[in-house]
Amino acid sequence: MNEPVPTLAVRPLESRDIPQLVVLNRAAVPAVNDIDADAMQTLVSHSRLAAAAVDPAHPDAVLGFVLALAPGVDYASENYRWFSARGGAFLYVDRIVVAEGRRSQGIGALLYDAVFAAASADGAAEVDCEVNVEPPNPGSLAFHGRLGFEEVGRQATKGGAVVVALLACTIPA
Repeated sequence: MNEPVPTLAVRPLESRDIPQLVVLNRAAVPAVNDIDADAMQTLVSHSRLAAAAVDPAHPDAVLGFVLALAPGVDYASENYRWFSARGGAFLYVDRIVVAEGRRSQGIGALLYDAVFAAASADGAAEVDCEVNVEPPNPGSLAFHGRLGFEEVGRQATKGGAVVVALLACTIPA
C-alpha cells in the first residue's frame, strides 16, 4: 500500500537556511551555477521571492527552494540582464532547486505556484527564466513546458561554455 504524500508548505527563506541552500545548489550543478554561502546570502537578500518548500512536520529541512528577482536589481547575471533589456514588468526565476531524492513529487510546481502568485501580486506581465540546452537539461525544459513557458530567445553564456533557452510564461490578466 502506498504511503500518503505529506502536505508540503512554502515558507520564506531565512539566513539559517543558507548552508542547506548551498548544499542543494551544488548538487544541482550544472543545471544551476555553483555559488558560495556569501553569494547565496546576497542573492537571497536581493530576491523579490526567496522561498523554501518544506514538510510542515520538519520545517527546518529545505526540500527545494526558489529565488526570483524583480526588474531593477543590480545583478551581473547575463540572463537576468537579457530579460531586463527586453523591458516590461517581469519576475525572473534565477534558480529553482529541488533535492535530488525529492524530484517529481510536485515540489517544483508548488514553488512555481508561489512565483506566479508573487508575479501576479506585483502586476508582472510574465515570469522569465532560462534552462540549459548545452549542457542539455531536457527534464527541466519539459517541466517548464508543462507550466506554459515558451522559448523567447537563446544565448551563449560563460564564454560560450553554456547555451541557454530563455523562457517566458505570460501571467493571465
